[in-house]
Amino acid sequence: MIELNNIEKYHPAKGIKHYVLRHVSASIASGEFVSVMGPSGAGKSTLLNILGMLEEPTYGTYHFMGEDITSMNERKRIELYRNHIGFVFQAYHLIDEMTVQENIEAPLIYKKIVASERKSRVADLLDRFNMVAKKDLFPSQLSGGQQQLVGIARALVAEPSLILADEPTGNLQSAQAAEIMSLFRKLNREEGITIVQVTHSEKNAQYGNRILTIEDGVVRTDTPVAGQL
Repeated sequence: MIELNNIEKYHPAKGIKHYVLRHVSASIASGEFVSVMGPSGAGKSTLLNILGMLEEPTYGTYHFMGEDITSMNERKRIELYRNHIGFVFQAYHLIDEMTVQENIEAPLIYKKIVASERKSRVADLLDRFNMVAKKDLFPSQLSGGQQQLVGIARALVAEPSLILADEPTGNLQSAQAAEIMSLFRKLNREEGITIVQVTHSEKNAQYGNRILTIEDGVVRTDTPVAGQL
């Protein structure tokens, strides 16, 4: 599904290249659950943003589902992103003025899905996540764990083949974090959704099947997980 070949990202300043990523090459197959780990400032979130087509690499090639993203025009990239990728953020990024139901529905409006189909998909996710009673509440009326469930439902509503999660449990207590990670594992194992998560948590990383460790913008190790949770 994902092929990165010699990806580099740097910011030039006064004739000096300040590297964020250097010589990153990696493959992620459909159906994998990969954790990206490393110290703060290592380039983890930048790598996730490149995978999600929110940033472009300075150098190298990125193939997603057989398509060369680095040579693709913006319109085509946006279409590919909307049809195949769901993002889950540490800070939830819900829209405060929208209800739970409206937040989940928003990606389908961008995709111009007809109202009846939008209503059906949102209703299914509300039921699945036991949030029917909270559909008319606003984000400020929810706990952190509930807000992250809404964020995941919003990522899932467009039926993506890839979920990118940036520190998805970073703002949650341990019990809520375990619930979210169990949900990711279920989505991966039972529905075959490919997941790439950035995490500082060794425990969270054990939910996946591989760990990429990045230091100073370089992939230092790519190891399988023994004894997945």
